Amino acid sequence: MSELINNRQQKLKELILSLHAGKDIETAKEEFKLHFGSITTEEISQLEQRLIKDGMQVADIQRLCDVHAAVFDGSISDIHKINDYSATPGHPIQVFLEENERIEKLIKEEIEPYLDQVGKTPLLMLRVAFDRLKEIDKHYARKEYLCFPHLEKKGITAPPKVMWGVDDEIRRDIKEVINLLADSSSNEQEIHQKARLVTTRVRDMIMKENNILWPLLKDNLSFYNWISVDSGSAEIGYFLEKPLHSWKKVDDGQGENIPEGKGLKEGEVGFDTGSLSVEQLNSMLNVLPFDLTFVDAEGYVKYFTQGKERVFARPATIIGRHVSMCHPPQSVHVVEAIIESFRSGEKDHEDFWIQLKGLFVYIRYFAVRAKDGSYLGTLEITQNIKPIRELEGEKRLASK
Repeated sequence: MSELINNRQQKLKELILSLHAGKDIETAKEEFKLHFGSITTEEISQLEQRLIKDGMQVADIQRLCDVHAAVFDGSISDIHKINDYSATPGHPIQVFLEENERIEKLIKEEIEPYLDQVGKTPLLMLRVAFDRLKEIDKHYARKEYLCFPHLEKKGITAPPKVMWGVDDEIRRDIKEVINLLADSSSNEQEIHQKARLVTTRVRDMIMKENNILWPLLKDNLSFYNWISVDSGSAEIGYFLEKPLHSWKKVDDGQGENIPEGKGLKEGEVGFDTGSLSVEQLNSMLNVLPFDLTFVDAEGYVKYFTQGKERVFARPATIIGRHVSMCHPPQSVHVVEAIIESFRSGEKDHEDFWIQLKGLFVYIRYFAVRAKDGSYLGTLEITQNIKPIRELEGEKRLASK
């Protein structure tokens, strides 16, 4: 039986590689029907894992992901597996499915009717529609930050990597259309062409989520995993509308017990210069005017602060997640290089600054070392320093 499964996987791999080499998609579809007939979400997951293991770059799989989807479309045999969750009010799966219906409705009713019209009014309607469509970022962010970590902890890493990369491309394409619509000198034909392209990609992603990702999550996430997903959803947000029902049942209770230090009062943590209770320490860190995230020596996220002013989303699901999985595929190599330079002792810190949504974000990385110099991990500090950069003169008196 295992030999048959391996042979099937090998044939699937050969078919995908032939697509990458330029084989006609209709010919590939005929070959697929001849040899396979149907495919399961598990096989798709295993296929992507195997391609990456054999040396194919995530970006290469991502590049022709839409082609793969066209071959598999209509042949996925286990779509029915999500039915039990799709009927549960407020369950994350149901929320995702309802959002996909709203996304499809927006494309059909607010974008497509204006793609064959010219003039200021159609362009204005498209601008309004694409401003609404860009809220899809929240839909994608919830699956990337709340769902993917649970798959990764079970060793399912390839589908999340590939899907995250395509999500980012869709985000970029939507932004490009919005920029074209805002530029009065833009060519209407180009706007319509790019708008059609991005809506096609959005629809392809809906198909991939409904037919591949949701069944994969259903088969691999536990009841408490779903509670964790539900608990972190509101902070990231939803596509245009909040769900009418909440599925949250119980507290996930992911906190860890902190051992008492020798000679300290019960519940206190000792430092080189003094001690604090756990409540004092936690509250003090969360009131800092910047975000702290600590990654241990093995590259796993161990802790982050939860201040009121957050620059980047930090849902609880990233605890225990490897840092390479916390960044888009195209930027993860930068983070890995920084951490390796800290681990080797080549560097002790690295700074970046970016402009983001009206903020001037200062991002600093520091190597954390023990007294003997051994590497313990990396501390990331993120802060919006725009208000600081705008300070002038002096302020010597307290505000009234």
